Amino acid sequence: MANPHRQEKLGELIAAELSELMRTRLKDPRIGFASVTHVEVSGDLRHAKISISVMGTPEEQEETMKGLRNANGFLRHELAQRLTIRYMPQLAFKLDTSIEEGARILGLINQVAREDKEKQAELEQAAAVSRTQETPESETRPNE
Repeated sequence: MANPHRQEKLGELIAAELSELMRTRLKDPRIGFASVTHVEVSGDLRHAKISISVMGTPEEQEETMKGLRNANGFLRHELAQRLTIRYMPQLAFKLDTSIEEGARILGLINQVAREDKEKQAELEQAAAVSRTQETPESETRPNE
């Protein structure tokens, strides 16, 4: 079992190098706008789960993931050339939808805030109308 700090450090190195490789060396047209969001390395340093965020439609995301899985051997070989470690971990790519989920939740929060603001404006308007409809007693008494 590796030191947790070493696992984290290796994950960061793999993430940085993979990002660079994806940007500069991969020429697969299926791979769209993708970025490495997280790398989790197993305790024995033999496996790495790479979380990938892909901007685009679900179909584009799936095509990008297929392209990355197809390039797995190439990426692993390139990483082995760049990193000085005894064993290069097996790479497993998974789609990270946390950014999309965050955007969806933020949209819902903004929608609720807008609705609250509209309700508050309606309540204030109703209160103003009811105040103008109330006439003070001094105005309703006839002059004696």
